Amino acid sequence: MGTTDSHRSFMRPMFDSGSCVASRGDPIMHRGWKVDGESSGRADRQAERRAERATRRAERLEARALRRSQRRYGKPRRGGGPHESSDERRNRKRLARARRRANRRLAFVTHFGSYLATLALLLMATRSLRVVMIVGLAWGIAVFFHYLWALVAPGLRDHWVEQEVGVRSARGVETERVQVERRSRRSMEDLSASIAHEIRNPITAAKSLVQQMGEDPASEENLEYADLALSELDRVERSISHLLRYARDEEPRFESLELREVALAAAEGLRDQATGSGVELLVEFDRPGAMRGDSEKLRRVIENLISNAIDAVTAAGVPAPRIELSGGENLAGSEIWLRVVDNGPGIPAEDRDRIWSPFYTTREEGTGLGLALSRKTVEAHGGCIEVVSDPGSGTEFVLAFPKGPSSGAPQAGGGV
Repeated sequence: MGTTDSHRSFMRPMFDSGSCVASRGDPIMHRGWKVDGESSGRADRQAERRAERATRRAERLEARALRRSQRRYGKPRRGGGPHESSDERRNRKRLARARRRANRRLAFVTHFGSYLATLALLLMATRSLRVVMIVGLAWGIAVFFHYLWALVAPGLRDHWVEQEVGVRSARGVETERVQVERRSRRSMEDLSASIAHEIRNPITAAKSLVQQMGEDPASEENLEYADLALSELDRVERSISHLLRYARDEEPRFESLELREVALAAAEGLRDQATGSGVELLVEFDRPGAMRGDSEKLRRVIENLISNAIDAVTAAGVPAPRIELSGGENLAGSEIWLRVVDNGPGIPAEDRDRIWSPFYTTREEGTGLGLALSRKTVEAHGGCIEVVSDPGSGTEFVLAFPKGPSSGAPQAGGGV
């Protein structure tokens, strides 16, 4: 007991004098406790400041990202967004314009009401008409300009804008009309030159043959000359017949049909010609190809494509000439397609676009109207026709028609 008291009496002066230094975070040293409390508060304040700086930095980054988004997609408005459709954007702009005009009118009505009420109160307070007139005139000028800005300016702006747009539209329409007329004139000139060429050459040949027959009426070759002259005249008649068919605005007679049956009829009609030329003609259809169309005109289109393919592979001397006629429907079941493929020499790249022009042909006996008529017929049925060909790899004609009622315009669709 005495030892304990003496120990306490020995330690008390050391605590009272503060000779013992407390370590950071030591809870039993009274002077050290005071220092540790101050450092802890400072650390808390520093942590708070760091959190505030981090928050401000995050806000700045968010604002920067928002500005970038606005520069990229435009300023976002209520009900709008970067993925807004054109109709929604147009309706939103109209609504915003109507609101601005309504706000302007409401502001003017409020201004004008305040103007009248102020003049009335001023008259009651001053009993001076002169003062009221001076104030009314000075303020009335501002009211008048407010009226112009709120009610007159929008109508004038719309009128002037519509007038300017109308003038520019008229100029654009006139320019387009002139360009169309120029293109039509050039097309007519080219067509006239082609017609003259196609008709003049056979007539010149027939005239020459007849002249030779007249020089020697008793010649044994006159019979051969007569046959040649008749063939040239037949060529002229065929060209004129195709030209008239191409020029007629004849609507197709739409009826329910199966494209497979039409294609089979066209192939059977030319099978003897293909067999006689040593050409293998294959027909393969996945589906019947039910649609609406003019079976006679479509049969002529297919016959023309098959006939052109027979002539191409025969003239090129292909070792194993083959023509494939196939058809079916797309995966969606909305279109019917037909393909005519041959293994002939193909079509040069510079001739692929020209083959659709009237009177363009690479054959001596051709009229150059077959593909032009075919394209016109297919388009009259609401379909399309394309050619895929490379020199030396054959030619493929692809026809596509809408399944069901035809959506084509009732244009001329003469046969081939």
